[in-house]
Amino acid sequence: MVKLTNPRGDITIDGEVFANLAGDAATSCFGVKAMAAQGRDGGIFQLKRENMSKGVKAQLSPDGSVSLELHIAVDHGVNLNALCNSIMNEVSYKVSKATGVPVKRVDIYVDTMLIG
Repeated sequence: MVKLTNPRGDITIDGEVFANLAGDAATSCFGVKAMAAQGRDGGIFQLKRENMSKGVKAQLSPDGSVSLELHIAVDHGVNLNALCNSIMNEVSYKVSKATGVPVKRVDIYVDTMLIG
């Protein structure tokens, strides 16, 4: 959890909030099919909209920033470098705008590429 203090009081933000914001921002980028997670059997599966945060890990730093790890499924044939740069920018912007907490890092793992 991140605790922010202002003259009117304290605000506490749970890590799940960062994960949901990041998942929503990432899936809004062209070429991202879904967030992805690893099953108990080691296989990769796509997450529906309501489970999006399971494809994201948020780590809160002592300096008050957040680092994010995203696991995604992408469309076949997209330029991965361009896509990942777009996701990093979008996630950083939306998370910091919504929470006021700076984003230190956004690490992206392309777990699967979907055809069709």
